[in-house]
Amino acid sequence: MSTTNAVPVSLAEIARIAGVGRAAVSNWRRRHDSFPSRIGGTDVSPQFSLSEVEQWLRSNGKLTDAGAREFLWPRFEALGSRDESGLAIAEAARRMRSPRARSAAPGLSAEAKELVGEAARLGRSEGPRMTFEFLLQRWLDTHVRQLSTTPTPLAALMARIALDSRLGEGDGGLTVFDPACGTGHLAAAAAQEYDGPGLTLLGCERDPALAALASARLDFATEGRDVRTEIATVDALRDDPFAGLRADIALCNPPFNERDWGYEELATDQRWTHGLPPRTEPELAWVQHLLTHLRPGGTAVIVLPPAVASRKAGRRIRGSLLRTGLLRAVVALPPGCAQPHSVSLQLWVLRAAPEGPQAGPSAQDALLVDATRLGKPGAREQGPDWDALTGFVLSAVSELDKPGGELPEGAVWVSLLDLLDDEVDVTPGRYTASGSEPSGVELAASWDELAVSLNELGDLTKYLSKIDLMAAEPRTTATVGDLVKAGALTLLAGQQPSDSTAPQGAGVPLLTVADLLMDGTPSGLLDPAAAQAVAEEGDVVVAGVVRAFRAWVHQGPPVALGPQLYALRVTPEKLDAHFLAGCLRAPANGRQAGTHASSSSRVDIRRLQVLQLPVEEQTTYAETFRRLTAFEALLTRAGSLGKGLVDDVGDRLAAGGLATTRSGMTGPVRAHI
Repeated sequence: MSTTNAVPVSLAEIARIAGVGRAAVSNWRRRHDSFPSRIGGTDVSPQFSLSEVEQWLRSNGKLTDAGAREFLWPRFEALGSRDESGLAIAEAARRMRSPRARSAAPGLSAEAKELVGEAARLGRSEGPRMTFEFLLQRWLDTHVRQLSTTPTPLAALMARIALDSRLGEGDGGLTVFDPACGTGHLAAAAAQEYDGPGLTLLGCERDPALAALASARLDFATEGRDVRTEIATVDALRDDPFAGLRADIALCNPPFNERDWGYEELATDQRWTHGLPPRTEPELAWVQHLLTHLRPGGTAVIVLPPAVASRKAGRRIRGSLLRTGLLRAVVALPPGCAQPHSVSLQLWVLRAAPEGPQAGPSAQDALLVDATRLGKPGAREQGPDWDALTGFVLSAVSELDKPGGELPEGAVWVSLLDLLDDEVDVTPGRYTASGSEPSGVELAASWDELAVSLNELGDLTKYLSKIDLMAAEPRTTATVGDLVKAGALTLLAGQQPSDSTAPQGAGVPLLTVADLLMDGTPSGLLDPAAAQAVAEEGDVVVAGVVRAFRAWVHQGPPVALGPQLYALRVTPEKLDAHFLAGCLRAPANGRQAGTHASSSSRVDIRRLQVLQLPVEEQTTYAETFRRLTAFEALLTRAGSLGKGLVDDVGDRLAAGGLATTRSGMTGPVRAHI
C-alpha cells in the first residue's frame, strides 16, 4: 500500500496500528535510536510520518497483528475536511460493492480519489462491510463533537417499540421513515429488527456527507434482501420530498434547540394541525412532521430533550396531542443514553388514529414511564445497563393497549384530566414519584440495614477508641520518591488521553478527578491503546489535587487513570498496600506535600511521607488502617440511610400515613430541638 510522507500520526494511532498499548510505543521511542523523528505536534503530543512509522514497524517486526485498515484511516483523516473524508468513505463503500463503478463523487480532490480506490481494493480483499464500518466508526469518533448519532442499543429499542406498537398492517410490507436520518442508525436498526417481506427504508438528511454515509450503511445493512432504500439530501422541514408518504413506522432523532428551523417561511404550512410550533420549539415541528407521514395506526418514536415535555411555549401543542390521543407514551431515559450524555432524554411514542373502531385504551390515558433509575451513577459515557433498560421499557410499552394490565414499577397510566392543567407537563417523573414510594417491607429492610450499620459502627468505635495513641514513639519516614528509588514501589502517573474513545464493545473504564468529586464512578471508556496508567487490583491509587486528595487500595477490574491521579504498585516483600494507603491519606501528609494556593493546587506525590517499618509491623498498622477506612465508609452509609429514611417516613407522615389511636394521637412525642 502506498503512503504519503505528509500524513501525520500520533502515538495513540501508532499503538492502534501495532496492536499494542501507548506505553509500549513510548518505550520503543526511548529505546530505539532508529525510531522515526517527530515531524510535528508538541513534546507532549508528538506527531510522526505515517510512511516512516510503517517502514520502521515492518523492519522491526512489530506488525504481526495489525490490519491494513489501520494504515488506511490516518490518510482519510489527513484529508482535513470532515465533509471530504466522509464523502470519500461513502464513495469507497460504493466502489467496494460495485467494483466496476469508476465515477467518483463530485467535489473530491485527486488525493481523495486515489484514496477511494485503495480503500475499495482493500475492502474487497478484507471484507467490504467490515472495512466500511471500521472507517465510518473512526470518522464518527474523530468528529464526535460536531455530530450527534443514535447509539445502536437506543436505535434498536426505538425500532422495537415502533414495531410492537403499530396497529394493523400496511399494504405491501413495512415502510420506515426517518426525516433526519444522520448516518442511518435508526433505519439500519429497523432493518435489523424487521424480518418480514417488502421492506422500504426512506430518509432525509440535509448534510450531504451524512446522507451519502447513510445510503452506504443501509446498502450494507440490507445486503441480500429485497429492500428498497432512498435517502434524500434535503432539509425535510423546509422541502419535504415525501409529502404524500404514509409510513408504517417513523423513527427520528432530530437536531435539538435549533432556532433557524424555518419558522417564518413555514408559518402557514398544512402540517401544523396542532398549532404553529413556536420559534423556540423546533422539536414540536418534527413531532408534527412525523405525524403527517403516518398511515392510520402507524407509530412514530422520537428522541427529545426533557424540556419539550414541560416548556410553557409548547403546552398548547402538547395539549392537542393528548386530546386527540396521538401522544400515547413518554419514556424518560437515564443520562448517558445518547448525546448530550448529561441529560435525561425522552422517547415520545406517537400513533395515528386507526381506521374503524378505536383500538386500545381511550384517549383519556397516556402511559408515562420513568426509566431514569436504571442509569449508572457517574458513568455517563458508558451509558446505562442496556439489557435492563430495554427489558423494562418494552415491558411497560407492551401494556400500551391494555389499560387494565399490570405495569412495572416506574410506569403509570395518567388520565387526560390530570395532564391538561395549566402546565400540560408530561414529564414522567412528575407522576411516577408517588408510585415509587418504598413499601412497608422496603422501609423495614432499610431500618434493619441502618441498625446493622450502627451496630458495626459501635464495634469499630470500641476498637478504635482503645488505641493507645499516646504511647506512639516518633519513627523515621521515607518519601514516596525515596521508596521508588529503593524499588519498594512503582509510580504510574495518569495523563489526559489524546483519544479517549473506546472501540465498539471494548475499552477500560477511565477515572478522573471530576469523577471522584461526584461519586467515584468512572465516567468514560478509554481505548486500551491510549491508556498510559492503569491501576490493577491491589495498587494504591492517589488523587494528587488538594480538593480531592485521597488514597485507597484499588479493588476490582483494571481502571485507567486521568490527569492528577497516580497508581502506586508495591513490592509485597517490602510494603503492605493497606499500610501504604493509610500513611498516604493522612490529612497532615497531604497538607505537607501540597501547595494549597487554591483548591485546584496539586499535591506532590513524591513528597508524601511513609513510615519506615518492617513488613511484619506494617501488618498491624494495615489492619488498623482498614478498620478506620471501614469506620468512615459506615458513617457515610449510615448517614445516607438515615437521610433516606427521614425523607421517606416524612413523606408518608405528611400524606396522613400514620396509624392513630381513637383519640387521634399515637401518644406523647418529645421533640428534641
